[in-house]
Amino acid sequence: MQWRLQLRDRTLTPEEHNKYVGISHLVYAGLMALFALGMGGFFVAMLASGGAPAGMIFFITIFMLFIFGLTVVPSLLAGYGLLKGRSWARTAAIIGAVAAASNVPFGTAVCVYTFWFLFSDPGKAIFEKRNYMLPAGRQSWAYEAQHKPAEKTYIPPPTPPDWR
Repeated sequence: MQWRLQLRDRTLTPEEHNKYVGISHLVYAGLMALFALGMGGFFVAMLASGGAPAGMIFFITIFMLFIFGLTVVPSLLAGYGLLKGRSWARTAAIIGAVAAASNVPFGTAVCVYTFWFLFSDPGKAIFEKRNYMLPAGRQSWAYEAQHKPAEKTYIPPPTPPDWR
């Protein structure tokens, strides 16, 4: 009983959320690939039974493979990039989430979780670390003191002549 309370009270770190978003994209892509295989088997069975013309089955199969490719490939890339910590992973995850959004309920859940994390402050901090770094500076402050140009002293302008 004690371990359950500890697990519920624990919050996830941004790195753990990043890992779970990547895993959710890979699981979604796997489910969609299984669904595509099932649809392919259905079309082969339809073709074998002679229930529909072969040209129509071929056209539908090519169209379905194209649609599944548009939804599965971005999620595969996003899952890989997020798990490996690539700099392009945030963009790929946003594209994969948009592609998955229309597939209810799993794709919608992946989309909501991805957007919730990537557009939050911890999610932005993971992928925008380079923007917060200071530029590289000199190793020694003595360099500036030695190579500083000589300061100019103020010389007042000459007084104008009195023309009265």
